[in-house]
Amino acid sequence: MDWIGELRILPGVLYAMVLGGAIGLERELKDRPAGFRTHMLVAGTAALLLGLSRMVLEDGHYAGTGLQIDPLRLVEAVVAGVSFIGAGTIFASRTGEGVQGITTAASLLAVAAIGITVGFRYHLLALAITLLTLAVLTVLRWVERRKPGGAGGG
Repeated sequence: MDWIGELRILPGVLYAMVLGGAIGLERELKDRPAGFRTHMLVAGTAALLLGLSRMVLEDGHYAGTGLQIDPLRLVEAVVAGVSFIGAGTIFASRTGEGVQGITTAASLLAVAAIGITVGFRYHLLALAITLLTLAVLTVLRWVERRKPGGAGGG
């Protein structure tokens, strides 16, 4: 495979980073523990890993070698890795007011799923999931604040 062929997954990685960055920007503006860059990197890495697996399977160097890649195993690996990052964003409040950062951890999992979706080349679905995630993070937070006794999560 020539080096130009290797670059064909970069647009997908960039697209995933843009989508992840949109969610990360929302988290950044709310001063959450994982923001713009972290969300971009998680989405881009997920897209890269899935794109790379497709590229390896299509590479003639591996033809007839019995190489098998299960994309769902890669998805599991991405989710496991993101879970560690997400766990680092969750904090127990020292004042005893509960746990903070669960929403940010969930948004990291969401951008990983968006990156995976891009890696599988479902670009429109990835955009729709991004818009849905942004709606959950913004519109529903606004609704929570309007209801009596609603403080919202983080």
